[in-house]
Formats: sequence, C-alpha cells, structure tokens
Amino acid sequence: MREDLFKDAHSLLAVNEGGVDRRFALKAALGVGYAAAAGGVMSQTAIKTSSAGLVSGEVMIDVNGFKMPAYRSMPAGKSNLPVVLVISEIFGVHEYIADVTRRLAQAGYMAIAPELFVRQGDPSEYGELAKLMSEVVSKVPDVQVMADLDATVAWAQTQGGDVSKLAITGFCWGGRITWLYAQHQSKLKAGVAWYGRLVGKATPETPWHPLDRASEVKAPVLGLYGGADTGIPLDTVDKMKEALQKTPSAAARASQWVVYPDVPHAFHADYRPSYREAAAKDGWERMLNWLSTHGVK
Repeated sequence: MREDLFKDAHSLLAVNEGGVDRRFALKAALGVGYAAAAGGVMSQTAIKTSSAGLVSGEVMIDVNGFKMPAYRSMPAGKSNLPVVLVISEIFGVHEYIADVTRRLAQAGYMAIAPELFVRQGDPSEYGELAKLMSEVVSKVPDVQVMADLDATVAWAQTQGGDVSKLAITGFCWGGRITWLYAQHQSKLKAGVAWYGRLVGKATPETPWHPLDRASEVKAPVLGLYGGADTGIPLDTVDKMKEALQKTPSAAARASQWVVYPDVPHAFHADYRPSYREAAAKDGWERMLNWLSTHGVK
C-alpha cells in the first residue's frame, strides 16, 4: 500500500529547535520591504492597501512547540470570519504578500500568510535567485508545509475565524502549494492557484506534484495562468484539466481555469516588471467571486 506522507502530518514533524534560532535571526518584521532576489523591483507600481479598520501585523502560530511567524489581517471587531490562507512566492512573506492579506481583509476575510520557509532560512537575506532556491526553497518538505497550514487553520479557529469557510490562495511556489493543500485538507471549500507549477521532479522533500494526484483534489480550484509563462508549459495545464475531468470527485471536476494570452509568469506581482494590471485585476475579481460562489463567504 502506498504510504501517504500527508496523513496525520502533524505527527511526522519533530520540533525544530534550530528553527527557533533562524526565526530570531530574521532581519526584519514580516510584511516589510521586498526580497532582493526578486530582482527588478518596481515598488512605485506596488498597490498599497490601507489598514484602516483592520487588525494587521505579525502573529506567532504554534506548530507542535515551534513558533512559526505569520502575517494576519482581519476586519477589526469581527468574529466568525471566513478564513483565507495566503501562500507566498519563493520570496517569503514580504510587503507584497502582506498587502494581499490586507486586500482580502478589506473584502471581509481573515487572511493569514504563514512564513513557511522560516526553518530553512530567511528569503530576504538572498540576492541571488539560484542560491535562494538551492539553499532554502528546495529544502522545504511538502509534509512540513501541510502541517504548518493545518496548524494555521487551528490557530485561526481560536482567533475569530470560521474554518467551516476555509479557502487558500497562493502565488507561484504558493500556487503549487494551493493545489497540494486542496488534495490534503478535506475542510477546504475552495482554492485559487496563481501560476502554480503542476509537474516536477520527485525529491524526498517534494515526493509528488499536483498532476500526480489530481484525483485527490477535495475542493474546487480556480487556476489563473499566463499564456506567455515560460516556466509553466501550457500542455501541463491541459493535462491537469483532463486529469481533473476524469476523476470521480465532483469537487475536482468543478475546478476551472483562466489562461491570459500573452501574459507572463507572476503577472499579479505588482511590485515587479512582470505585473500586468488588466490580468491581475481580472484575476482578483474572479478570485473573490470564486470564494463567494463556493461558500467561503
């Protein structure tokens, strides 16, 4: 029988005391500045969302004794809020991701962006993309991420979140995680994956990829992709579409896709040259409609 590494993921994680040292070594609070490795940052185009009427800022989430930082935004004085997990790019929870949580909070959600790289390193310390990938991102086990997200959901429930209305959205690396969490978490109502990879090489840290287990998708996912994305071939999108339609899961078959012609990777990243305003705004409206349609609000 195939061993499911995501089953009872909490029990597979030991407390990483070295990770505590890494946490205190982080140079800046979450949600501040931009990652140097992102390259070509155009912060003058970045959207700045007001925190007026919100409770926003860094929180600490317990994961089996390990304190994981996260950036949380929610409407002030509200309870029983629908919960959206926000999963970062490889650059971690910097200013752009923090702003995404505030945008969602202004729309009425409790939005939480956990710093999922904290045990392996601090993305803000890296100026070279290749080094960031090899020294931090590639060393993050999927099973660790699933457990961290489960802990984030449990934490949200204690902070005024209604986890019966649970969604996830993620960008690039986070888009892939969105698909994996939709395969892992049965409580999930909906997901929105922004240009997340669907295939890849199996490693001890990433033993499978979304296409490998398309039949296990437990919640409908909206996939938002760029037609000119050189890193995600459109034939992999077509293969995932086909695989989802062949599954007995009604949730999987309810997944939908939007491919924006002539639009590159990271088109929602408003602080980078890849930003495409029309596609980003359209995708955002589609995301909000998707969450509402599938009972997250």
